[in-house]
Amino acid sequence: MARRVEDARILMYSHDTFGLGHLRRCRTIAHALVEDYRGLNVLIISGATIAGAFDYRARVDFVKIPSVIKLHNGEYTSMASHIDLHETLKMRESSIRHTAETFQPDIFIVDKEPMGLKGEIEDTLAYLKARGTTLVLGLREIMDAPHLLDAEWKRNGIMQKIDQYYDSVWVYGPPDFYDPLIGLDVPHSVRRKMDFVGFLQRSVSVGKTSVNARQDDYILVTTGGGGDGSDLVHDVMNAYEHDATLEQKALVVLGPYMPAAERSKLVRKGEKIPYIEVIEFDNHMEELMVGATGVVAMGGYNTYCEILSFDKPALVVPRVKPREEQLLRAQRASELGLVDVLLPDQSADPAIMAEALKRLPQRLPPSKSGRDMQLQGLDHISQTVGHWLDNRGSHLAVVGAE
Repeated sequence: MARRVEDARILMYSHDTFGLGHLRRCRTIAHALVEDYRGLNVLIISGATIAGAFDYRARVDFVKIPSVIKLHNGEYTSMASHIDLHETLKMRESSIRHTAETFQPDIFIVDKEPMGLKGEIEDTLAYLKARGTTLVLGLREIMDAPHLLDAEWKRNGIMQKIDQYYDSVWVYGPPDFYDPLIGLDVPHSVRRKMDFVGFLQRSVSVGKTSVNARQDDYILVTTGGGGDGSDLVHDVMNAYEHDATLEQKALVVLGPYMPAAERSKLVRKGEKIPYIEVIEFDNHMEELMVGATGVVAMGGYNTYCEILSFDKPALVVPRVKPREEQLLRAQRASELGLVDVLLPDQSADPAIMAEALKRLPQRLPPSKSGRDMQLQGLDHISQTVGHWLDNRGSHLAVVGAE
C-alpha cells in the first residue's frame, strides 16, 4: 500500500547521448517510487530526442534539454547541426541549474555520468549540496572495461569528485554479479557509500496494450535504441535466408535510433522472409517480451533486466566497441548459465546463427540456472528513499551500508 509523504521531490538526470538505456532506467525507478509514495513528485532531466514518446505516470514528468549525440568513435556532436557543441552544452548546463533552483529537490539522482556530460552538472551538484539535498549517483552494474573507465575517470578527476559531492552510490545489480569499479583505485570513503541495490525488476503496465502484441509463438529480436543494432538484425535475417529449415517466427524491433538508410534496407530485406515481421519501435517493449518464447538481443542493461524479470530464454550478441560493457555482462551471464552468447564474428556466420536460433525456444529460462537473480533493486531503492524522506531536515550522513 502506498505511503503518504508531504511534498517530497526527486530530481533525476539522464544525459542520454546514445540509445534509450539511461532514460528507461530513470523512468522505471521514478514510476516505482511514485507508486510507493503519495505526495512524491519526480522530475527527469533528459537529453533523449524521444523522451516524449514514452508515457509517464501521474507525478512523473520530464524536462527536455537540447540533445547531444554520441558518434561511433565516442565523440559528441550537437543534434542541431547549426549550433556548435560548446553552445549546446552551455544551454544544457544552465537549463539543469535553473530546473534544480526552481524545483528544489530533496534528492537528486544522477544516472551513470558522475559529473554529467562533459562536466555539465557539477555546478548544480555544488548548489544542491550547499542547500542540503541528498545526492545519489546511480551506476550500472557494469560500466566498462576497467582500463577504459580508469583512464576516462583519471583524466577528469572523477573519483575525487564522487567523494566530494555524493552522499550515496547505488549500483544497479547484486554484489556477486559484478563490481562496476573493479580494477580502479577506490578510496575507502567512496566504497563506504556504495550500495548494491540489485537488478531493477520490470513489470508490464496494467491496461496498456501494445499495438504489436501477438498471441502466436515468436522470438523477439531487439537491439534497444537501435543506433548500432543493424548488424545483429542483418545476421538474424541472413540466418533465415541461409537455412530453409528455420521456421521459427520472429518479431524484429529496429529501435528509434537506427539510421534511416539502414532501417529501410532492413524493412525491405525482412519483407522477403515469410517468418519475419519487422517493426520500427514500440514504447511497450515489456509486453512484447512477455509474449515471446525467446529473446535475441545485444544485452544492454534494461534488456537484460527484462530477460531476467520475465524469465525468458535469451541469445545475446553483445556490442564489443567502443565500450566493452555489453561484452562483460554477456560473458558473466553466460558463465552463470543465464543466457547463451554469440560474439559478433560468430553471429555473422549464418550457419552458426541459424543453429543458435533453432535452439533458443528450447533453452531453459534463467530461473532454472540455479542462480538467485536478486531482482530487488526497486524495492531496495524505495525503502532507502522512504528512510531519507522520513529524516528530511536532520541531514543525517547517508552511507550505502544502511
